[in-house]
Amino acid sequence: MSRRLLFPLLLLCAGLLPAASAAAGRAIWTWEAESYAMLDDPAVATEAIAYLKAQHIDSVYLYADGYRGRNLIVEQPQRYRTLIERLHRNGMQAYALLGSAYLNTETYILPEHRADAEAMFRRVLDYNAAAPRAARFDGVNLDIEPHILDEWDDHTRERLLGDFLDMSAALMRIKRDYRATLAVGPAIPFWLDGITLEWQGRSRPVSEHVIDLYDYVALMDYRDKAEGADSILSHAASEIAYANRARKKVVIGVEVSPNEIDKVTFDEEGPVVFERELAKVQKALQREPAFAGFAIHHYRAYRRWKGRAWE
Repeated sequence: MSRRLLFPLLLLCAGLLPAASAAAGRAIWTWEAESYAMLDDPAVATEAIAYLKAQHIDSVYLYADGYRGRNLIVEQPQRYRTLIERLHRNGMQAYALLGSAYLNTETYILPEHRADAEAMFRRVLDYNAAAPRAARFDGVNLDIEPHILDEWDDHTRERLLGDFLDMSAALMRIKRDYRATLAVGPAIPFWLDGITLEWQGRSRPVSEHVIDLYDYVALMDYRDKAEGADSILSHAASEIAYANRARKKVVIGVEVSPNEIDKVTFDEEGPVVFERELAKVQKALQREPAFAGFAIHHYRAYRRWKGRAWE
């Protein structure tokens, strides 16, 4: 080997030159119908896993609660064990996705429905406690959004966000009681950093309260450009900075579903622009300890979007 090649190699080994950055991890939200289809039919699961591997998805947020009169995690846990084992064998993590439009789980933040939230969470922890290691969930992604409640407005939002934090604290106490090691975090909108709330004697942005409570957050950072004003990076800046200080993780959520507001989704921009903008985000954040990759919303929409004829 020539000296010209050897010297940079020695610097790299010594940590004096940056190594080429690995691709950031990618998760995908997989909602009720698609998750249950994979659980019900091994052939559907086989095709889905092959597709996700080809798309470099390495974490699946797999719905893990009741749907259309069934609750498979309780009634047929072996189906989850089989699917999670297959995901693990294929190099993917499985997170239990909790939250459902079908079940109107946004109401679970309310004190009168807190028991429903706790029971939903306990079912996942009970499943993990009974499952062999290879079949356990690696984490939980909680998608319970108080801002979609009918009663949400400028007069009620602080009370409802306080209810959300109270529910969150209760769930994390349960995790500690179980001595569970799986990572637990919620999907939160990027604009929570603009709402200051006094909670448990501390006044601070809601995003900071949430980051303190959980192991990570999935930031619903739904914009179709990486840089500049009103962009993915601008909206993630405060959460990344605070999570760095708190030693927590932030997954950047991006949207590909159709939306009447064009700027919130890559639906019209297409995969080439999507990859270009995510590469910019990764380059900007790759040295931030809090940055934990991307989450794509959501599996069914992503497949339809990728399958369109793009010029």
